[in-house]
Amino acid sequence: MSKRKIIFPELSSGVKLIDTHCHLDMDAYQEDFDEVLARAEQHGIGHIITIGIDLQSSIRATELAAAHQNISATIGIHPHDVDNVTDKTYLALGDLVEKQREHIVGYGEIGLDYVKEYSAADNQRRHFARQLSFARELGLPIVIHDREAHQDTLKLLKESGATENGGIMHCFSGDIGLAREVIDLGLHISLPGVVTFKNATELQHVARAIPLESLLVETDGPFLSPHPLRGKRNEPGNVIFTAACIAELRGMDLDDIARQTTRNAIRVFQLNLPTTGKLQ
Repeated sequence: MSKRKIIFPELSSGVKLIDTHCHLDMDAYQEDFDEVLARAEQHGIGHIITIGIDLQSSIRATELAAAHQNISATIGIHPHDVDNVTDKTYLALGDLVEKQREHIVGYGEIGLDYVKEYSAADNQRRHFARQLSFARELGLPIVIHDREAHQDTLKLLKESGATENGGIMHCFSGDIGLAREVIDLGLHISLPGVVTFKNATELQHVARAIPLESLLVETDGPFLSPHPLRGKRNEPGNVIFTAACIAELRGMDLDDIARQTTRNAIRVFQLNLPTTGKLQ
C-alpha cells in the first residue's frame, strides 16, 4: 500500500510566515540543507531565525545568516551547556556581536531546564542571570527556554530588566496564567508544533486566548514536528501546519495569522523586512 500524500496548507500569493526558532546548524540538516531551504520557500516561509545554543553553534548560526539573506541568527548558551561556560565564552560572544551585529537579532536560547538538568540547577540560574544581564548590555531581545522552571524563570526575568528589549518565551509549555505573566513582562509567546497534537488541550487554550499581537510560531526544528508529520525530522516549511492549526483554533483565516505573526516577529527581532507579509 502506498503512503498517503500529505497535503500542506497554502498561503495566498505574497503572504509569508517567519519560523522564529530553528536549529539550522545542526547535523540533521547537513545532507540536504539547500533542499530544506527550498521547501521552506515553497511553503511560504519568508524568513528563518536560526538559534545559537553554545559558542560554536552561535558562530555557525551567524555564518549561516551571513551567507543567506532569508536567515538571521541568535547567539547564547543553552541551559544544558552552561557547566562548560567560562569568562572567555562571554568575551567570545561579545566579540561575535561586535563583528557580526547586522546578522545577529537576538540573545538566546537561554534559560532553565529542570527536566533533563544536564547542567546543575544552581549553575543554570547563575548563568541565566548573567546572560540576561549580558543581553541587556548588548541591547538584544532575549529567547527564553523554560522547562518545568516557570517560577524561577519569571523571578530571574523580573529581576534582570532584560525584558526592556523584548523577547520570546520559546516553545511555550505553560498554561494561560503563565502566558499572561510572560506577556505582562513584555515578551511574546512562541508556539511550536506541539499545539497541533490532540492531547495539547492546555496549549490550544493558550493559542486561542492570548492577544494576537503577542503570538509567534516556530518549528524548534529539527525537533517537535507538527501533526501530520509527528515523529519525522522537523524543518522550517512545516511551521505552516502550526499556523494553520492556530488559525482554526481562533476561527481565523490562515493568511491573517501569517500576516500578524510575521509583523510580530519583525517587531521583536527588529528585522529589516516588510510588515505586510509580502516578504522577499
